Amino acid sequence: MITLKNLKILSQTKPEFTGDVVINENKIAQVGGSAQTNGEVYDLSNHYIVPGSIDAHSHIGMFENGMGFEGNDGNEISNPITPELRAIDAINPFDMGFEEACKAGVTTVMTGPGSANVIGGQFVIVNTHGKSVEDMIFNTEKNNPAAMKAAFGENPKRVYDSLKKSPNTRMATASIMRDTLFKAQEYAKKKERAEQDADKAPAFNFAYESLLPVLRREIPLKIHCHRADDILTAIRIANEFNIKFTLEHFTEGYMIAELVKPEFKKNLCGVIIGPLISERSKIELKNLTFKAPKILHEAGIEFAMMTDCPVIPQQYLPVCMSIAVKEGLPEDVALKAITINAAKICGIDDVVGTIEENKIANLAIFSGHPLDVRSRCVMTIINGKIVHNEVNA
Repeated sequence: MITLKNLKILSQTKPEFTGDVVINENKIAQVGGSAQTNGEVYDLSNHYIVPGSIDAHSHIGMFENGMGFEGNDGNEISNPITPELRAIDAINPFDMGFEEACKAGVTTVMTGPGSANVIGGQFVIVNTHGKSVEDMIFNTEKNNPAAMKAAFGENPKRVYDSLKKSPNTRMATASIMRDTLFKAQEYAKKKERAEQDADKAPAFNFAYESLLPVLRREIPLKIHCHRADDILTAIRIANEFNIKFTLEHFTEGYMIAELVKPEFKKNLCGVIIGPLISERSKIELKNLTFKAPKILHEAGIEFAMMTDCPVIPQQYLPVCMSIAVKEGLPEDVALKAITINAAKICGIDDVVGTIEENKIANLAIFSGHPLDVRSRCVMTIINGKIVHNEVNA
């Protein structure tokens, strides 16, 4: 049992309050009040405790820190359609980025393939501490895979134009996406018919088999889209096939907020914005602005913030929100963008994302307010275990 005493608690369920937090095994056992318990006891007066930060869009472990080509395993550019690829087969748990993230209070990430392909493969949710992917997977049954990556805009165009292959226009990207989803639907129908007549079973197709969870609405299509027109194409195609989806990057989304907001009542499961600490490295980023979070909030669009690690190193996820606050986003909204909002988009808000009794103890303790860039993460707790500690019991 671990008792953390006299903390300023930012629970994400109510305004800041002071009290103790008790952890029993891997769960939060008490929040607030004065605890009388056995086990490890830490006096953390004047420290803040928050839910561990969650990044809903990262490539940590896929593009390894400081490695170059030998550690770049996030984009398989031999085929624009690769839904059968799985992040779990490329993540290196010993990537130093995980340790740096853990020490910064980032406890959980959704990581997976990049955006070179129209359909790039399967994302997985992992904690940032462990010696194997199996140890790190957040919930093997529910969150592996967690989403299927797709991409519109410049990236597939640029990659396949350089290879003299399709797609090299936005029309072709959309056409390839539709064609693949149509064929996967037909594959699913043949499998259903085969339940009554085994002779009608289709030949096994790994790609289409991998898309069945998307078509069954079990996992979302995680769609890379920066430009406003690409965002609307993503919405159009997802709704045509009645599949759940998230909008990733959303760089120009603030320009069409009134068109996107109604989609939350249909198939849209969330918006993840970023990376915003970035140069305008390509044409579709020309309207990049740190004012976007405030504009989206004022338009009534709930969002999470990403690092797109390694574009922004994973440990700087809280720093992204600090800058958004400087640009006018309310502090409480900023914290939600890397805690409960990200947890909702990842589909894990029932067990993490807030500090509440019976939730998994994924927590971070800071020397000052977590959105003050001068504050230091002095303790990180994952699954109820202290995995980073600068405080004496």
